[in-house]
Amino acid sequence: MKSFRKELWIEIPSRVGFLNITEQIVQCVDESQIKEGFVLVNAKHITASVFINGDERGLLQDFALWLERLAPHEPITQYRHNETGGTNGDAHLKRQVMGREVMVAITNGILDLGPYEQIFYGEFDGLREKRVLVKIIGE
Repeated sequence: MKSFRKELWIEIPSRVGFLNITEQIVQCVDESQIKEGFVLVNAKHITASVFINGDERGLLQDFALWLERLAPHEPITQYRHNETGGTNGDAHLKRQVMGREVMVAITNGILDLGPYEQIFYGEFDGLREKRVLVKIIGE
C-alpha cells in the first residue's frame, strides 16, 4: 500500500467564503499515482470546513445566508466563547454544521464522485492563510 500527503494553503479574502477545491484534489490524486484507494480531505482549522455538494448557481450564497441565520456573527456578545476576547464563536458553530472532512474513493485513478459532486473548502473566520490536508492511501 502507498501513502501520499500534501497540504494545500488557502486564503479566503473575506470573513466567510467558499472555494471549489476539486481540481486541486484531482491534481493530488494524479501526483500520488494511486489508482485504487481513498483520499481524505480535511480542514486543519477549527473555523473552516471541507464538504461535498454541487457547484450550482446560487447554492454557495444560500449556504452563507443559511449559516448566518443559524449562527449569526453579531452580536458577538451572544457567544460565551467570545468572552475570551475573540470574535469567532459563530465560526466554530458553522464549522460544526458543515463538517471537518470528506473521504472519496479513487477508482482507476479518478475521484469517484457522483454526478455534479464537487469538493469545497468553507471558511467562517477568514482573512488569513489556513491549511487543508490531503491524505491518499491505496495501490
